Amino acid sequence: MQYLTTQNTYRSVNTHIPWFARNAPTLIFYAKMVHIVWKANRLAQKGVYNGEAWVDSSVGIIRALESVGAHFEIQNVGFYRDLEEPCVFVGNHMSVLETFVLPCLIQPYRNVTFVVKESLISYPFFGPIMRSRDPVVVGRVNPRDDLKIVLEEGQNRLNHSVSVVIFPQTTRSPIFDTDKFNTLGVKLAKRANVPVVPFALKTDAWGLGRRLKDFGKISPEKTVRIHFGNPMHISGSGKEEHNTIVEFISANLNDWCRK
Repeated sequence: MQYLTTQNTYRSVNTHIPWFARNAPTLIFYAKMVHIVWKANRLAQKGVYNGEAWVDSSVGIIRALESVGAHFEIQNVGFYRDLEEPCVFVGNHMSVLETFVLPCLIQPYRNVTFVVKESLISYPFFGPIMRSRDPVVVGRVNPRDDLKIVLEEGQNRLNHSVSVVIFPQTTRSPIFDTDKFNTLGVKLAKRANVPVVPFALKTDAWGLGRRLKDFGKISPEKTVRIHFGNPMHISGSGKEEHNTIVEFISANLNDWCRK
């Protein structure tokens, strides 16, 4: 299994980017991405796409982005590395990039899965890959049903030492709307009596597409930033912890915008 880093932080190294990759980053990246997903799909179809293979694919996506000039700055990976129990990761959702990249930051140290919308597991090629990771699947039609599914199935994963990543927004967006950032992650952590780990990210280097939302323009000039916060145990209603997560994400996004 590859490790992106064994340190607390990761920063991409400046390297020479070939002329064609500099001038056609979107084309070059997606060609490499399709190859990575195709190989992963073949393993998933055979039933042998395990956590190690998932990490390798995830690192491959980062290397593919770096090969066209994208830079990553990732902070505080060590905040959750030494936890002795599973946890709930809660953060904002900006693009499909985080779905590809977060596995290589978490899976080497603890088994993990995602809460995903139902359409994601039916995607051509990518669907079998996602299904192989035993995600918690929600329909995004009936919020009450989704809440029940996440709390019950999420707790089941956590009881079996599988951490859960939740994006409590209704959809991916470059704008962080606090009014649309629900308390589902905090509720799950409280129900399962496990820590919640906040994370903030800025991943608009992988843009949203007009027709195919997941496949937009690649903009290497936009640094990819991911910042993990301190694990928190939920006390009381969880309102204080939820507000802390919102403030953590907002503060990081504001700081990155100033940069």
